[in-house]
Amino acid sequence: MARHIKAGDTVIITSGADKGKTGRVLRVLIDKDRVVVEGMNRVWKHVRPSQRNPQGGRIQKDAPIHISNVMPLDPTTGKGTRVKFEERSGRKHRIAVGSGTDLGATGKA
Repeated sequence: MARHIKAGDTVIITSGADKGKTGRVLRVLIDKDRVVVEGMNRVWKHVRPSQRNPQGGRIQKDAPIHISNVMPLDPTTGKGTRVKFEERSGRKHRIAVGSGTDLGATGKA
């Protein structure tokens, strides 16, 4: 099944502590239906001293958000939009429902 979000998309968060903020999708975790958005849903991770991190301590990292809690940003309106899929020139494209703007092709036709 095609996803309405791809890595590299700019999205708006629709619920949670970061509601209303926008960010770029770093990763899509398909098996868990989650996305990692740059700078959103930051959590502290406690790490032990290691060769890589000899001091140890606490580091902040971006935690995954459920894919239903993000919407692609429509480039023409600057707001979140739903997505429909159309086939154009033999490839499957993601189309913003409100404005009809092409959000890019998906992986396969």
